[in-house]
Amino acid sequence: MMKNKTWAAWLSFLGGPMGLHRFYLFGLGDSLGWLLPIPTALGMYGISRAQEFGIDDMASWWLVLPLGLNIAACSLNAIVYALMDAQKWNQRFNPSIDPSSACGQTNWLTIGAVVLSLLVGTTALLSSLAYGFQRYFEYQIEEARKISQ
Repeated sequence: MMKNKTWAAWLSFLGGPMGLHRFYLFGLGDSLGWLLPIPTALGMYGISRAQEFGIDDMASWWLVLPLGLNIAACSLNAIVYALMDAQKWNQRFNPSIDPSSACGQTNWLTIGAVVLSLLVGTTALLSSLAYGFQRYFEYQIEEARKISQ
């Protein structure tokens, strides 16, 4: 089965946190594809804890971070796939066909995946880091106040 670069970039961007791009490129036996949903599930649980217990819940600070990092990593993966040279793509993922085949070519849909991956991946990474660090430092200030009283 020929692997299309545009499909791989969009699957990495949209379904990457669930491992869909790994299954598309490497098959259902790919262990990393089966591990990718774990940080996604932890992050979703952290978001639900923050909604249920409030933003002062320490466990939600740490659980949200893997989701942001996973989304950012999958967005970066989409960018790498989309910007890969056509010959290199075909040699790596379609070794049985001509290296200049159309399935490794870049088109406007591929560029759209790059643009959205840059936007969403950067936002997810910086938001999760800012949320985690802000909550951590607020916790440290509260603990320092308790000690000083």
